[in-house]
Amino acid sequence: MAANEPTQAQPQPQGLEALKALGTATPAAQLVAVIRERKVDKFNRAYATGKRKNAVARVWIKPGKGKITVNGRDWNVYFARPVLRMLISQPFLATQREQLFDVVVNVNGGGLSGQAGAVRHGISKALTYFEPELRPVLKQGGFLTRDARVVERKKYGRMKARRSFQFSKR
Repeated sequence: MAANEPTQAQPQPQGLEALKALGTATPAAQLVAVIRERKVDKFNRAYATGKRKNAVARVWIKPGKGKITVNGRDWNVYFARPVLRMLISQPFLATQREQLFDVVVNVNGGGLSGQAGAVRHGISKALTYFEPELRPVLKQGGFLTRDARVVERKKYGRMKARRSFQFSKR
């Protein structure tokens, strides 16, 4: 078709009733399912990046015996508190994939709590890349949502982010 030839325009719906009829006319178009495919490298590993506060975790998962390595150390040594280890294992428990994947993580920035949240986010994303059918379970559990809460910055004329200097009458 040439660039200057007029194209046939679709008739525009007029009025509220026409819009309602248009919405109910194509139910098959509304039920289109998104088919996701596996994203693995040549070593059969899935890679994802997880973030929480100022922490960034680069996560690789591959089939294995359930060994988790964080920054070259065992995860029990790196995350000594049981709460942090429980936080990291949540995606595996929700998808019933405990002891099926080896995980290698490089994490930096932030504190231990933020790093654990970043690792959990990265593991969840990597699981969806390795097995796309797990996405609804992880999405429902809230594991794929990046927690955007960060520390508020200090403002000019204030002691901290919101704290004012102490008032003195004299």
